[in-house]
Amino acid sequence: MHQPRTFLDNFFLVIKGLCMGAANKVPGVSGGIVAFVGGFYEEFIYSLQKINSKAFKLLLNGRFKSFYQYTNGQFLLLLIFGMLVSYFSISRVLDFFLEQKELFVWASFFGMILGSIYFISKDFNHWNKRTIPAGIIGLVIGISISFLSPARENDNLFFIFFCGIISVSGMTLPGLSGSFILILMGNYVLLLVDSVNALYDTFSEMFSGDFGFMDNPKRMETLKILAVFTLGSATGLVTFSHLLSYLLKHYKASSTAIILGFITGSLGVVWPWKRTMYKMDTLGNVLLDSNGDKIVLNYERYLPNLATPETWWAIFFVILGILVLLILDWYGKNRKERKQVRTLR
Repeated sequence: MHQPRTFLDNFFLVIKGLCMGAANKVPGVSGGIVAFVGGFYEEFIYSLQKINSKAFKLLLNGRFKSFYQYTNGQFLLLLIFGMLVSYFSISRVLDFFLEQKELFVWASFFGMILGSIYFISKDFNHWNKRTIPAGIIGLVIGISISFLSPARENDNLFFIFFCGIISVSGMTLPGLSGSFILILMGNYVLLLVDSVNALYDTFSEMFSGDFGFMDNPKRMETLKILAVFTLGSATGLVTFSHLLSYLLKHYKASSTAIILGFITGSLGVVWPWKRTMYKMDTLGNVLLDSNGDKIVLNYERYLPNLATPETWWAIFFVILGILVLLILDWYGKNRKERKQVRTLR
């Protein structure tokens, strides 16, 4: 797991972090899929598992080098760095395209998930009386989540902390979108749009020497919510990683079957051709949340009209999404071959 990495390997690890960060931001897409397909899922989970009591003892005793080596620090830092850069750059660009060209963005991610299903299933040769029911369970859960209706926004700090624990599942469980879970819990806009934008604006103002945000009660409240959400996410990340590490170690085939079923079931969430349905009152007026945003009720899915150019462009982006996964597969195989050659030498 702790094999030496070349500069190119480290560069691509940051790129994978960028992709994970962008994927985690999009409802219906799981950053865990990027980790799974990128070939570093198990290392990611096992590295997170190392953040335990022993690691904290090393840290408290000032043994920083031992802590860094024990937790696979280089791997985690590069990956997390990529995610953080993504949240303040790529994810904001993604917000723009979701607003301007929503169909093409959904089509790209739909293609990527189709590609990931192929990627995971092509090397999975363990279908038996235990793994088939596990795969079906994952499929049913994935489909069921697709049709749940979102709740109202809730800024209670205990609930925000719980949202952090649950939403981080998108990083650790391929196929389960943390962003989509936040939509179902009613807090997607508050936690992944308003809070992130508030933090970005705060940093921008601080770098320009403006600390006026400290006198802005709304900004400070949003930053407090983001801090609690981050704490919940960190708690969930460490907790889930220990659970998943145990499952991957003792029930790897069944766990992979559930993940494969889950990813397949989640295709309904990212189906490109859909209309957003908003909550309305008895008079037919669209209801707004506390931020003045429309409250998403669910999505109305429909079959594409093959007579329109837009549909064919969307199909092109589906194919492009699949190609992205095939390129990742090719890179992963080449990386393994290079490592084998270096070992033989």
